[in-house]
Amino acid sequence: MTKELTLKTAQREVDDYISQFREGYFSPLSMLARMSEEVGELAREVNHTYGEKPKKSTENEKNIEEELGDVLFVLICFANAQGIDLNESFDTVMNKFNDRDRDRWTPIREGKEDDDG
Repeated sequence: MTKELTLKTAQREVDDYISQFREGYFSPLSMLARMSEEVGELAREVNHTYGEKPKKSTENEKNIEEELGDVLFVLICFANAQGIDLNESFDTVMNKFNDRDRDRWTPIREGKEDDDG
């Protein structure tokens, strides 16, 4: 059974894990490189799943869910190392999008497929 996860508990869980090791968090540049690697692996899986590049029979079986988890883990490590509360960060960005993009996209109107009729 999967437990309900919040950003706060995820940050705490990752910090508890990393705190076990003398090395601690990587430097910001190393974490950015690691995040880039993980995003590249995610892109590869998306390309295998939805793109024109089939997976080779010799390639390890991975999936988009696993790769997203890897990206999330590194993102949380980065935030923790910088002392960033991801709840606050998320609230800030959602406020920005809700304000800036309020009239940018076409809203879905309840009970109506499109505006044509």
